[in-house]
Amino acid sequence: MSTASVRSPNGLPGVPGGMLNNFAQWVADVGARTMDWIFGLGSISLFFARMVRWLVIRRPRRETIIWNFYQIGVLSLPVVALTGTFVGMVLAVQSYAQFKMLNLETRLGAVINMSLVRELGPVLAATMLAGRVGSAMAAELGTMRVTEQIDALAVMGADPIHYLVVPRFLACLVLIPALTLVADFMGVVGGYYYSVYLLRIDAYYYLQNSANYVGWFDLFSGTAKTLFFGGAIAVIGCHHGFHCDPGAEGVGRAATYAFVHSFVTILLLDLLLGIGFDALYNVLFPQGPRLI
Repeated sequence: MSTASVRSPNGLPGVPGGMLNNFAQWVADVGARTMDWIFGLGSISLFFARMVRWLVIRRPRRETIIWNFYQIGVLSLPVVALTGTFVGMVLAVQSYAQFKMLNLETRLGAVINMSLVRELGPVLAATMLAGRVGSAMAAELGTMRVTEQIDALAVMGADPIHYLVVPRFLACLVLIPALTLVADFMGVVGGYYYSVYLLRIDAYYYLQNSANYVGWFDLFSGTAKTLFFGGAIAVIGCHHGFHCDPGAEGVGRAATYAFVHSFVTILLLDLLLGIGFDALYNVLFPQGPRLI
């Protein structure tokens, strides 16, 4: 008994029509998502270019800058300081048992402070600000877009990018490094307090090892990262606010996307900048200090 060859509706032997249609749909979905990412990257690049143009050709109003500095910097100080303090304490709790098994308890200060100033302080401070500042900017500007306030600014002759985006960008760029230093300081204080007063580690050796292993380059590299983090938070938050969909749902979605995209961008920038700073450190200090 002969078996007839199986043909799909498209005439291809041996390939079921449903499988071929599913594959074509998958390719179409991947292509659509890729195009969305490309268009989104192009849109935010043009948005950033317009902002840089206004940043160069005209200085924003002093009143607008001061108000944004207060909203972004002063009001973010408590949450950043509290986050830094608890991060230092958590590092002490999680690291003490492992270092005690190696009889290296006095080196705990070096590990806590280096982790704070190089990675955890900058990243967590930027994450807190992405949640508080980035999503707030997206929601505020999205509401202005939905209620046509941005269009009203353009009709009155004021460029919305210059009036609304440039001051927020400058505030994030200038104040996020300062807030990161506050988070680092409070984390160092929190780690010292828990290690010395609760874990009973000798204070002299704790501070001595911290001074020996944590240098100016660690503080510089961690703080320099936040310049990129702050700029990314401001640009992404303002871009989502300017291009939000109509209605309350669109504003909420813009605020959510602003935080998610800012957080992913912070992690990506931290990876790339960390690789670059590590390579620079190996060039400048080929015989750097070792913990063991």
